[in-house]
Amino acid sequence: MTESPDPNMRRLMEAAEPDFTVVMSCVFGVNEHVTRTYVRLLDQPGSTVEELADALDRDRSNVNRALTTLLDLGLATRERRLLDSGGYVYQYMAVPLPEAKEMLKEGLDAWAEQVHGVIEEFEEQP
Repeated sequence: MTESPDPNMRRLMEAAEPDFTVVMSCVFGVNEHVTRTYVRLLDQPGSTVEELADALDRDRSNVNRALTTLLDLGLATRERRLLDSGGYVYQYMAVPLPEAKEMLKEGLDAWAEQVHGVIEEFEEQP
């Protein structure tokens, strides 16, 4: 029995012209909410979790998880801004699109190399 492909991979393979968010979701293994958060950060650099939650119409916990994923992948950065009233808030920035595209290409190339290796190692069953 063969394993069913990842839904993102299936969408990528079936699409004649895949959307950027589908490609990003597939290559990085993330859901489309994470990619939408990245795209929104490109448009609104320096956003806070609350601002992104409003812009994306998502609750703050979902946005927080998406931002943590983007930070872990190196697709976003954050800076702490002190508030006049005391305390601080984090502001998030997406890495520039050309850098993200390079990361996507590298990830896709690494995956393709791995698949080529699996194909080369495969032997016919008797």
